[in-house]
Amino acid sequence: MHDPATVWRRSPVGELCWSAGSGPQAIPVVPLLAGDTPCVALPLAHLHLIASLGRYAAFCASAPAAEGQPTLAAVGRVEVSLDPRGEAFADLVEQEAVKHPPTRLRAGSLMARRENWWWMGRAIVRLVDVERVLPLPPRDRPEDALLVRGRDGGVRVDVVTAPAWPDGPDSVLEVWGRDGDDPEGDGEEVLVMGHQASPDFERWERWTRRGPLTGQHLRLTEAVGAPDGDPRPYGLVERWGNHRRVRRACVAGVAEAERRLRR
Repeated sequence: MHDPATVWRRSPVGELCWSAGSGPQAIPVVPLLAGDTPCVALPLAHLHLIASLGRYAAFCASAPAAEGQPTLAAVGRVEVSLDPRGEAFADLVEQEAVKHPPTRLRAGSLMARRENWWWMGRAIVRLVDVERVLPLPPRDRPEDALLVRGRDGGVRVDVVTAPAWPDGPDSVLEVWGRDGDDPEGDGEEVLVMGHQASPDFERWERWTRRGPLTGQHLRLTEAVGAPDGDPRPYGLVERWGNHRRVRRACVAGVAEAERRLRR
């Protein structure tokens, strides 16, 4: 098995997955290293989601360790720190800028960082104790996704696919394991999550399906988005609108993080 930190460093994108009281959660991330420790630095627009993150999570790499090899998930204990002023993120921002073009634009220079101070504020999640490393089959089709569920007080992650991902309430669909090992649910709630990005990563969209899994059959209680094999970049007006939405959400997240740190 390859070293998780090495695979995490090489992967252009990844996923952070965990089990919360409100159900399984997952979010696409940019893989970073704090020294030799795998980490992610989430913009504070996601603060409401990160608030549910407990002590354990899975860091899932999207890229294989080598040609023809599987990807992997590293599962273990995490630590979360709020960094609303971007002081800790300043040591990580250049890593992120290499992989994530929007960060290159918003924080690729000292002047850009001062102008876009709201993008520097982060919630930093470090994988401080790897308890197990699991191989994951590659996801090379838009319909491939992670299936996330709580298991034994922690989190389990599988890669699944389906011939279609309907979005109607109470739809029932059959999910298949991409490695031939089909998931077997016992009625527990699961989250299926996939994501695709445009070449400039301004459009990075997550799609999800949620509901109880019995055997291989998932009954939908919630559906958001759909697989898109070729997300188109935003036009000029869409790009500006997206920038404003992201800025507004990040500013609100920074303010809330500062309030929490003052308590």
